[in-house]
Amino acid sequence: MRVIAGTARGKNLQALPGEEITRPTIDRVKEAMFSSVQFLVPGARVLDLFAGSGQLGIEALSRGAKSCLFVDRSPEALAVVTANCKTAGVDLQFLANIRGPFDLVLLDPPFRRGLLAQVLPALQDKLAPGGVILAESEREAQLPERVGALVCVKQYHYGKIMVSRYEREGQP
Repeated sequence: MRVIAGTARGKNLQALPGEEITRPTIDRVKEAMFSSVQFLVPGARVLDLFAGSGQLGIEALSRGAKSCLFVDRSPEALAVVTANCKTAGVDLQFLANIRGPFDLVLLDPPFRRGLLAQVLPALQDKLAPGGVILAESEREAQLPERVGALVCVKQYHYGKIMVSRYEREGQP
């Protein structure tokens, strides 16, 4: 697993062994995700929820995001995030007082647990005007088309992976 673009391009990142705690996003999916938001990333405030190894947030920082808040409930995963941020030479922020809004929210929760449907309602008030949520899931996941003010505007399929793009209704 490596950073694929930006100032940390080519840096190898660590991941926890097995897929019980983290499941790294494959390069093809990561490249497609960031291609879809390439003009939003520079200067963006990013939330990497279910951070795992931190690779998505680190990719955003490498591509010019202003800040990234990494969140994961696993202490082992957060230790890997810290090490990976150091390897990539990006600023690390675990600041609890950052409440948003966020321009880009990256979601890559454990699959087959229904976590996206649970967390999306809480994120609608954290999204900045013009912001985007990219939610990675298993291809067969049944995600809502609408969650409050959030609307799923597009879904991308990459083999067994689906990435859903949510935006606030009425945004340009």
